[in-house]
Amino acid sequence: MGNAWLADVGADPQRRAREIAAAHERFLSTQALAGIDPGLRDVVARSWQRSSAARVGQDASPPVLLADDDLSAYRAAHPLSRVIGVLRQLVGDTADDGDYLMAVSDAAGQLLWVEGHRVARARAERMNFVEGARWDEPHAGTNAPGTALALDHEVQIFATEHYLSSVQAWTCSAAPIHDPVSGQVLGVIDITGGHGVANPLSLALVRSAARASEAELARQLSRHPAGSRPVLEPPGLWTPAAGPSVRLSALGGNDGTLHVDGRTIRLQRRHTEILIMLVLHPDGLTGEQLLSALYDDQANPATVRVELNRLRHVVGDLLASRPYRLRTSIDADFADVAAALHGDHLARALAGYPGPLLPTSEAPGVARQRQWLHTQLRSAVLASFDAGLVRTWADRSGFDDLEVWERLAAVAPHRSAHRGVANARVRQLRAEYGLSR
Repeated sequence: MGNAWLADVGADPQRRAREIAAAHERFLSTQALAGIDPGLRDVVARSWQRSSAARVGQDASPPVLLADDDLSAYRAAHPLSRVIGVLRQLVGDTADDGDYLMAVSDAAGQLLWVEGHRVARARAERMNFVEGARWDEPHAGTNAPGTALALDHEVQIFATEHYLSSVQAWTCSAAPIHDPVSGQVLGVIDITGGHGVANPLSLALVRSAARASEAELARQLSRHPAGSRPVLEPPGLWTPAAGPSVRLSALGGNDGTLHVDGRTIRLQRRHTEILIMLVLHPDGLTGEQLLSALYDDQANPATVRVELNRLRHVVGDLLASRPYRLRTSIDADFADVAAALHGDHLARALAGYPGPLLPTSEAPGVARQRQWLHTQLRSAVLASFDAGLVRTWADRSGFDDLEVWERLAAVAPHRSAHRGVANARVRQLRAEYGLSR
């Protein structure tokens, strides 16, 4: 068996790229992996699923969150600034000599340095592969830096394995760099270029550079007495200060509930809708984007501002402006269900799903998320071989769903209670729908 972290392009990379591109198109249209390409690597398939779940659109452009003096200050304070010279020596010179780029990101996928061939840098700018841009999977889909961070493992992503079509002309290899004391990820080292990067040497290069950087950080630390060693954790420029534990509950009820350090705050439906949208968009939304997410018609923008002001009186400093966003990430029941599904934990997802997301809400953004979550759950149930889980969904959310009861009849053991109930319900529904036996 080959190296699962290394792209297998065969003797004809162009042909393999076309095959994967066709699989990518089928996945985008069906959101299903079964049968789209038997040779598609699992590491890529899982990343496509995570990218889809994060609602990464094909027209997405990774956001540039740091620039100019802010970027310079952040880079200077970052622990990887201590080893950028090592990375330039090992990887940067190779990038300069060819049509490649060396990129170094922080642990959030924010590119701190992008260096290399002038022509390659100009091309990369057109897809926002620039210093200060965020290239983690939730913002850029499948790509070597983002996927290496998601899995904490070196990985190579070839051409059309990238989730965004705008990135599919490139191939990249990336490896995480760890704090030698705590083991925490500090960032990644990446080399990006054309099909020529799709080889074992580029993956070995970034892996070796990452290990050399960790060794250099350890050497620097060893020169300090134990009590005076510098802290290597990245600066908290983009990590909110520790605050109260906050959780939003919005499944199964017409209004939401906010739990803050043991206190329970009942929310109006509109305020729940706003918080749902801000949880789904951690980088924030403009007033116009919120207006579109909350109202079908052309509502007055002042209406949104009034509701946001009222919500601020309820949640206080949790809500920030320009753009509207949450100052700290908060837990949410619907996010937990989605995470369980992405991890193939159907039992956990069903246990955490008392009902649809804010079922009476007509806000377009909430309705889309409600339908998406329901569809993902139903699809997982229809693919399950666990009769108990299928029965749980059938009783709770699929009582009139013929396909679900047929699935239960198919997977339940012979002469079991599940099989008997399923067959009876199938007969009832087929009669109600006027279907022949």
